[in-house]
Amino acid sequence: MVFRNVIVCHMVPGSEQIVGGVFGHYDQATRPQDLGVIGRYLLSHHDLYIHVIEREQDPRISGQTRGLPAFQKIAEEIGPYVTPYPRYWKNPSDSVAKEFYHWAPEGEPPADTTLTVIVGRIKPGAEPDVARVFTESDAGSLPADLGVTGRWLYSIDDVYVHLLEQESSAAEATRDRHGDKPAFGKVMQDLGPYIEPYRPDRWQGPQDSVAGVFYRWQAQD
Repeated sequence: MVFRNVIVCHMVPGSEQIVGGVFGHYDQATRPQDLGVIGRYLLSHHDLYIHVIEREQDPRISGQTRGLPAFQKIAEEIGPYVTPYPRYWKNPSDSVAKEFYHWAPEGEPPADTTLTVIVGRIKPGAEPDVARVFTESDAGSLPADLGVTGRWLYSIDDVYVHLLEQESSAAEATRDRHGDKPAFGKVMQDLGPYIEPYRPDRWQGPQDSVAGVFYRWQAQD
């Protein structure tokens, strides 16, 4: 099982190459795997920076909560481009989104999976309602129809982050075709009172809510 943490910040649009370069340097110069980190995704969505950290062990148990030994140096170098998002921010831990729902089918997950990160805005206090919608949907056939191997929902301030893990072949086959399934349309309808696009003025369909990966690292040992 992979344990994931999600960090959400503001990011200066167009600074992806600089921020990715900083992590690329330190991921090569240090060994994040010595702190239990086995992978990371850096993504952007409009003015948002999303950092998905993957670990083999639950950091709440292992005590390894930082992704790189050079944490402070990285923070200084990306500081001009990446800034706190939450209005209540006081320290780095306030940038960690809170998981409020997780689902995975029984059995061992397939070796070849694809992770998609979906972003939106969530109505304050709506996490239980959103979790209920997905609990009802995940009890049906839709996850199997879409090859879903895991789902994690997070929130931070008014930002909603949905990590959707699918079998790679299924992800490719169903990309841009979710709307063909009535069950998917019902989920979107049921989420309507609670979730909206992060930038409604630029949203034309579900694919416009998908964050773009600009840096990916995976431990080789």
